[in-house]
Amino acid sequence: MTAASAPGVRAASGATRGIDGILDGGLLAGIPPAALAEEFGTPFYVYDLGLIGRRVEALRSVLPHGFRTAFAVKANPALAVVSHLRRCGVGADVASGGELETVLRAGFDPAAIAMTGPGKRDEELAAAVAAGIGFIAVESPGELRRLEEIAGAAGRRQPILLRLAVAEDARLESVRIIGGAEGKFGMPLQTLIETARAAARSEHVELLGLHAFGASNLRDAEQIAGHVAELVEIGRRVAAETDTPLRLVDAGGGLGIPYSDGEWPLDLARLGRRLTELREGWDADGHSELELVLEPGRFLVGPAGAYVTRVVDVKGPDSAPVAILDGGINHLLRPALVQSEQRLAVLAPDPGRAPVNTTVAGPLCTGLDVFAAGAMLPRPRVGDLVAVLDVGAYGFTESMPFFLSHPSAVEVAVRNGRAQLIRPRVTLAELLDRQVDPDW
Repeated sequence: MTAASAPGVRAASGATRGIDGILDGGLLAGIPPAALAEEFGTPFYVYDLGLIGRRVEALRSVLPHGFRTAFAVKANPALAVVSHLRRCGVGADVASGGELETVLRAGFDPAAIAMTGPGKRDEELAAAVAAGIGFIAVESPGELRRLEEIAGAAGRRQPILLRLAVAEDARLESVRIIGGAEGKFGMPLQTLIETARAAARSEHVELLGLHAFGASNLRDAEQIAGHVAELVEIGRRVAAETDTPLRLVDAGGGLGIPYSDGEWPLDLARLGRRLTELREGWDADGHSELELVLEPGRFLVGPAGAYVTRVVDVKGPDSAPVAILDGGINHLLRPALVQSEQRLAVLAPDPGRAPVNTTVAGPLCTGLDVFAAGAMLPRPRVGDLVAVLDVGAYGFTESMPFFLSHPSAVEVAVRNGRAQLIRPRVTLAELLDRQVDPDW
């Protein structure tokens, strides 16, 4: 973990805030953290909806014509966040029936919804077909056959893409589309070509093109553009070999954010220039009607979220204290799960508190429940508020909330300077009420 500086509270100045993060001048989304903690209690997640909107606009401003975005709902499926993104004009990428229900409840136009991901159950495919969503990314020949049967029974012709398998390294930070190999995601190239021929003959599906997810959390504009370019070229090859038009390519997500102070953000201007060059080349080759979809998730919402928890105990020497918090990996698992550094901030510490080598840990009975070992932070005191930053993606729902039976965190959204509870705390009593003790 790395430490983020957090000077004392000052008045909000929303007009000058940028797109880099929720913490600005000691305020979270323009509001004093202590005020949020007093109103909602700790631990809590807080999301800056205004910042999400600014990040949507920043990305949209660099994309050339024919590109559109679909928010990867897995990054943050909170209904208020998803609804706000719909108001911002993005589409939705869902990977389950539950996510499909979420975006439909949020008011998304079904035509703007994509369903991707492996292991789609028949009832999920049927719900997607019944809703009339924009397309389904088909993962295998078997999934195509099941979808054909479902669409035929419903009297629908469902638009689809075929998902190409990719080869990636174990760190999920680099990838080359080389046709892939048989595995969890997508199809090898030759299998995909054979499946495309079958799809082209079908009366119940409409083949639009290809889908492939490149890699997670990429901050290299050249690598992202290279993935898009390579996927389009493979799409053109598949179209030629199967005598089908290439109308749509979904290049997946993977647009990244920095998680530590030493990392650079994605250069949006450079990405825009590279994608514009690609677009001009496709237009010149007679593919001006080709549409491209990007599925940003963490890029749009990650920096807009913070997880705020309170120090309940401090032990150890003054030079190397250990701060114990009232929340941990039961609410925020990602840092331990991927062994990734993430910024921490002690919110509004007393002036003059010198930074010391600090261990920051949660309340769970496991050695994994450590947010930082050796972070330079103002010496913690009982009652301090500590924020883990950049958790607007893969935070609340990518956790282990039932371990040790602590209450859940709450989720709060801030819009136009107003904070609202968007998901209440779930207590142990509520969970027990849903359990059954059989009368044997």
